[in-house]
Amino acid sequence: MRTLVLLIAIAFTASGQRHKIEEVNSEKPEGKLLQQIMQENDPAKKATLLDQFATQFPKEPGTPWVLEQLQGIYVKANDPDKIIASGGQLLALDPDDPEAALQCLKAAESKKDLALIKKYSAATSAAARKMASAPQPKDADEAAAWKGDVDYAKQVDAYTEYSLYRVTLESRDPKVTIEFAGLLRERNPKGDYAAKVVQPLFVAYRQAGDNAKAVALAEQTLAAGQMNEDMLLVVADSYVQQKKEPEKVHAYSAKIVELMGQKPKPEGVSDADWTARKNLVTGVAHYMNGKVYYNEANFGKADQALRAALPLVESNAAMKPEVLYLLGFANYKLEKPQEAANYYRDCAAIKSPYQALAAKNLLGLKNQYHGIK
Repeated sequence: MRTLVLLIAIAFTASGQRHKIEEVNSEKPEGKLLQQIMQENDPAKKATLLDQFATQFPKEPGTPWVLEQLQGIYVKANDPDKIIASGGQLLALDPDDPEAALQCLKAAESKKDLALIKKYSAATSAAARKMASAPQPKDADEAAAWKGDVDYAKQVDAYTEYSLYRVTLESRDPKVTIEFAGLLRERNPKGDYAAKVVQPLFVAYRQAGDNAKAVALAEQTLAAGQMNEDMLLVVADSYVQQKKEPEKVHAYSAKIVELMGQKPKPEGVSDADWTARKNLVTGVAHYMNGKVYYNEANFGKADQALRAALPLVESNAAMKPEVLYLLGFANYKLEKPQEAANYYRDCAAIKSPYQALAAKNLLGLKNQYHGIK
């Protein structure tokens, strides 16, 4: 009996197909089925035949080609579960296929399945990087195709970074943001998306109550020259609480005041809300600066910074009494008893941890200096 052999060469860069069938032997069951597949034009019927082949002949040389065709049909039909099922089978046979992995990743994104996004982002990146690292052929025609493959692979790898970045932005769960931002920064620490994810990661650490990691990330970012008022505040406050790096506290406080003085109102924020935000951030910066000067017994500069802070923290019930108390003590040390008395009196009028001490110091001033009002 005559054997019918069809030779089919499929070029990846020319047609977009990655796998090929070297021959089809129509006398064998798998060959007959392949021939039937190639002659079928109806997508639904073709998908059934392709699935049948993959099930019956999972180890045949033509199976990767079959699975590629099958996944392509499911992509056009927008069936994410079947895209992932067929793509998973194909990647089991050829883990270096970036397109199969990419289609699985996009399907996982459409399902918003974080575990699958994580899995196929990694698989796609690995396959793309392997393709991009292939050595350049010496033949001119092959070199042109190689360049196309490398360019494509780099675009695919960049998309895998975007997939992780998108999760960090869209998630409202700080644990998810931390996990996916970490994966992104690990994959390409110097990439554009790794830089863009720093602020969401910082916020997520704060939301998760991991202040140590928030401070460490902020210190890294500030050391790289990327100034951000929230990070400056957190790092400076950490130094104030630990009573260390006083010069950095002074420098960071000044930088915060400078930034807030120049920063335009964000789109979508009301004038009142923006004014309140600017006042509070600037007031906290002056307060931290003044408190460090106070701890250094530099009462002149402490008085100057704390006076600047006072009107800006007027609405902050926790901070205002402390600012008043520190101003009272600083002015006492500066031998301005009446001003000290005024600050102590205002502090004693507010219920706070400083209320009783301010009242006691006010009484002491009146006993020490005659004529204090």
